[in-house]
Amino acid sequence: MEDVSESDNNVETSIIHLPDDCLSFIFQRLDSVADHDSFGLTCHRWLNIQNISRRSLQFQCSFSVLNPSSLSQTNPDVSSHHLHRLLTRFQWLEHLSLSGCTVLNDSSLDSLRASLSLKCVNLSYCPLVSDFGIKALSQACLQLESVKISNCKSITGVGFSGCSPTLGYVDADSCQLEPKGITGIISGGGIEFLNISGVSCYIRKDGLVPIGSGIASKLRILNLRMCRTVGDESIEAIAKGCPLLQEWNLALCHEVKISGWEAVGKWCRNLKKLHVNRCRNLCDQGLLALRCGCMNLQILYMNGNARLTPTAIEMFRLHRADITLRTEEMMVIGPDWRLYAQE
Repeated sequence: MEDVSESDNNVETSIIHLPDDCLSFIFQRLDSVADHDSFGLTCHRWLNIQNISRRSLQFQCSFSVLNPSSLSQTNPDVSSHHLHRLLTRFQWLEHLSLSGCTVLNDSSLDSLRASLSLKCVNLSYCPLVSDFGIKALSQACLQLESVKISNCKSITGVGFSGCSPTLGYVDADSCQLEPKGITGIISGGGIEFLNISGVSCYIRKDGLVPIGSGIASKLRILNLRMCRTVGDESIEAIAKGCPLLQEWNLALCHEVKISGWEAVGKWCRNLKKLHVNRCRNLCDQGLLALRCGCMNLQILYMNGNARLTPTAIEMFRLHRADITLRTEEMMVIGPDWRLYAQE
């Protein structure tokens, strides 16, 4: 009779016999870029595991670095063909940074239809991307959680209309947004962070009223820095319609006057941080409204407010010792676009 135990001991085993899920686990634990790159050179099977295990990708022209292993080791001039090939290869990406890829246009983003698992996309400083490209992105990637389109001058925001309710983070700093575009950005109903600082002159005093219509009721952080034309109508609507608001940057919002500050004081009950640096129309009466309201306020960023008297400021300190007054002006607030999905 054959000795079974002896024959079993003679069976040769190697790492090749490990199932794919074990190999994928090993790949994800590799620390160095060199190890990541050489993993796929072993055989076609390992190359496939490398491809499906990649979760982030950016190009050398990108202005932000996710991590060294996410860099595409190619020429910085990214063509549509090159992008299509990479997205076809890496079909389970969650984070994609195309920031600074100046030759990419709307047709280039058609390739994103193959990346259904995308959650975070950075398109900042891509001047040829317009609302048509954003529409293709938002319709194809239904798990999208954060989008960064800062300094994309061809985007008005209307391409976001009908976006997924998972979209909770939009950074549209220095874009040429229009009122309909802002409505499109919040149309999914899941927005929690919104940066539209330096918004275009197309936004008038009541241009941001839709934010306070109830669609953006989950909004927690709002950056309106340098929105110089936004007036009391918009401020009142947002203060009433966004009850969860915790941080609000109104620095350099010159058209916010007494009724606007009174609305902030009365309705922003969960506000913890407020930025009012260099607001020309913040006067003693407006500061009094903030002092008597905003009961959960912890930090007030304030400097360069010419209409405020020293007496009003000292009275604020006396009556609201629970609030820290800071003179620095914050250019950036809120979480990083890459980390939002992990929070």
